[in-house]
Amino acid sequence: MKMLGRGFLATVGIVAFAGVAFAGEDLPIGAIGSLSGGATDWGIATQRGVQLAIDEVNAAGGLVVGGKTYTPRLIMYDDAYSGQGGSTAATRLVNADKVKYVMGPIGTPAVLGALSVTRPAKVLTMHDGYSPKVLTADSQYNYRISVTTQEFGPPIIEWLKKTYPSLKKVALIGPSDATGQQVIPLLAEAYKAAGFEVSFSEKFERGVSDFSPLLTRMMAQDIDILDLDSNAPADAGLLLKQARQLGFQGKIVQIGGPSLEENVAVAGPLAEDFISFNFFDVESPAAKKFHDEYMAKYGGTMNTWCPVMYNGARILMEAMKRSGSIDVDKVRQELGKMTDYDTIFGAVKWGGKEAYGIDHQLMINFVIQQVKDGKAVNVAKVSTH
Repeated sequence: MKMLGRGFLATVGIVAFAGVAFAGEDLPIGAIGSLSGGATDWGIATQRGVQLAIDEVNAAGGLVVGGKTYTPRLIMYDDAYSGQGGSTAATRLVNADKVKYVMGPIGTPAVLGALSVTRPAKVLTMHDGYSPKVLTADSQYNYRISVTTQEFGPPIIEWLKKTYPSLKKVALIGPSDATGQQVIPLLAEAYKAAGFEVSFSEKFERGVSDFSPLLTRMMAQDIDILDLDSNAPADAGLLLKQARQLGFQGKIVQIGGPSLEENVAVAGPLAEDFISFNFFDVESPAAKKFHDEYMAKYGGTMNTWCPVMYNGARILMEAMKRSGSIDVDKVRQELGKMTDYDTIFGAVKWGGKEAYGIDHQLMINFVIQQVKDGKAVNVAKVSTH
């Protein structure tokens, strides 16, 4: 690894088999993620997911495209989970590294910053940000590789209503940046449509570590459900922990973003009964295989964004293979045709045209999970197909 100035980290994939280097034409694939700050778990997940996909391809002899063999190589920069960081990282990748394909970032501010650079440069970007502004009718060169609050919010809230019919009053606490500004209204609308009362809704500046004043004001409203909204893992975990320490007895959920295991790591036993969701259902055979391979290599916990980014990178490289070219326009044309390509999330399905004006959103199923005895347990499965 090589440090490239403050706030940046680049990783270069080195491919070797039994001590013998594999030589193919270099194919740099960029990645942008939060390798510092409150969303570091997401950045590490991005890095590991894309690298695992690249390692698999290179272990099989490289990526054969149009009769030529390529060696994919990861180049990644930190976005510090900010719009400026996303823009700066993308500028480095596009102008200095000359990449034509970028995986990430995760999170609306960084994604919008990155897209301000990649869109005019016609660099194909596969990312995840929940704001409707991230994916629009003119998003010819960018793709969202998971569903968003607009898709998973309503069914999770309906499940809450059915499972806990006595609960009425909801609190929403989220960041004051572009993510919170977009996600909180979506969640508020979904809760109201399901018959809940949104009695408390506030935003905070990122970097806050003491949420006691905010949570104390919330608890004065006799709240039944605290929704942690779109908070990054570090913030969500602290909110969960401090709410319980202050004596909040209601349900705590996070529908704005998945980071259940990371929240458990921060809150410990206080995370018991916490409810969220996961894109990755480890009960499925294909998912379990990936999970086991990940754990054998890295150990610890696996953030759900790791398989999402791995999945996106595999789809991208398969599109190159099928198109017979690494030309961006040929590859993106092939992406929309890949409905027969089976992944760890099932067959590829692109959607989003009705909501965003273009079918550039990867429709993947998800599971609702609850912490029981310190572990995430599936309590419901939801299909988006």
